[in-house]
Amino acid sequence: MSQMEQVKIADLFTLEESLAGEYLKGFTYPWEALSGIHDLIIRIGQSLPKDRYDQVEENVWIAKSAKVFPSAYIGGACIIGEETQVRHCAFIRGDALVGDHCVVGNSAELKNVIIFNNCEVPHYNYVGDSILGFHAHMGAGSITSNIKADRTNIIVKGEEEYVTGRRKIGAILGDWVEVGCNAVLNPGTVVGQHSMIYPTTCVRGIIPSNTIVNQKGEKKAKRD
Repeated sequence: MSQMEQVKIADLFTLEESLAGEYLKGFTYPWEALSGIHDLIIRIGQSLPKDRYDQVEENVWIAKSAKVFPSAYIGGACIIGEETQVRHCAFIRGDALVGDHCVVGNSAELKNVIIFNNCEVPHYNYVGDSILGFHAHMGAGSITSNIKADRTNIIVKGEEEYVTGRRKIGAILGDWVEVGCNAVLNPGTVVGQHSMIYPTTCVRGIIPSNTIVNQKGEKKAKRD
């Protein structure tokens, strides 16, 4: 496997930038962590400092410094981190661990996700069964597709193939990944750190770190 083809947790994320960091250290590949997000949130939530977080309903904790707009819906289990914005009509269906200094934007939908600190899903995004790394950003209208049309289990494909045993995996975005507007990340997409997906691109498989993917699916090295 190419040294630049990042697929392991240790290669993709700055684990100190998420309350899920210690939990993620227990796995090799990120999709292995998706099944335990619900229980993880409840366990972390019960230990959050009460002077910084409010438990607003069963299994929902929101930082006192977070800004949640009145029309947003937040279902449990969920943690909303400090200085994070949850904007109008956001729909957090549940099992969402959202970090500090994040943006969950208007009409964005989250389900069974870990969102690292400083991550943005700001406009009309769907993110399900996914992990988004530190400072990852999804452009307006970009989405994760988390289930195949034939409903079969997902195989993550790069220079090697990884049999996941899971029917639902959205996208795994490493730190500082940029996803352009209206891009579609197909089931089991893994994007290495500092890579960029052009707008309106349909992406699948493993994208190496420091790579640009254009609308034709062509990959080229990202220049410093």
